[in-house]
Amino acid sequence: MARTVHPGAEAFVPLHASLRQLAAAVQHCEGCELYKYATQAVLGEGPKTARVVMVGEQPGDKEDLAGKPFVGPAGAILDRALEEAEISRPDVYVTNAVKHFKFEERGKRRIHQKPTAGEVHACFPWLEAELSLLHPTLIVCLGATAALAVIGRGHKLLENRGQFFDHPRAKAVTATVHPSSILRAPDPASREESYRAFVQDLRSVQQKLKSL
Repeated sequence: MARTVHPGAEAFVPLHASLRQLAAAVQHCEGCELYKYATQAVLGEGPKTARVVMVGEQPGDKEDLAGKPFVGPAGAILDRALEEAEISRPDVYVTNAVKHFKFEERGKRRIHQKPTAGEVHACFPWLEAELSLLHPTLIVCLGATAALAVIGRGHKLLENRGQFFDHPRAKAVTATVHPSSILRAPDPASREESYRAFVQDLRSVQQKLKSL
């Protein structure tokens, strides 16, 4: 089976643009096929002064409709965990590695599909543009797709979870699970265990912020 070749987003990313200009420009991106099916592109959201940039995988169904990142169930988990970890939500910029929602239709439902490595690579210029404007102290990758985009193929999420590494766009980068994985846990006890581990990872982020 032949690999799909994506032209990439680079030609669609305006030079020297503000975050607001990027959010407008991303609506016209045709760097991969996903733009044909999503309602809209979803850039990140948060203050330019944010010390922490959190990178997820892609917009979900609710994010695709609202045009805002992390406004669905996973976003609610993230907000709760940030509060418990004593990380100020206004100090955080949230975004995704891929800016369009990838899904398959099952009846009236749109079911999330994981982006391919090619789609992640094609969309990377948007994330690079965001990071170059924000100059965060820390980048936190939420899930394996975000870690692939930000850290690279060699990063093993489960083995390296909670560890901090150097990064050219921040003082350090780390990776933890995506909050949606907590929602997929098979039973309440597993969900609580996964959530507590996630909060602990964010507490490590908070401690790292204090030390930098």
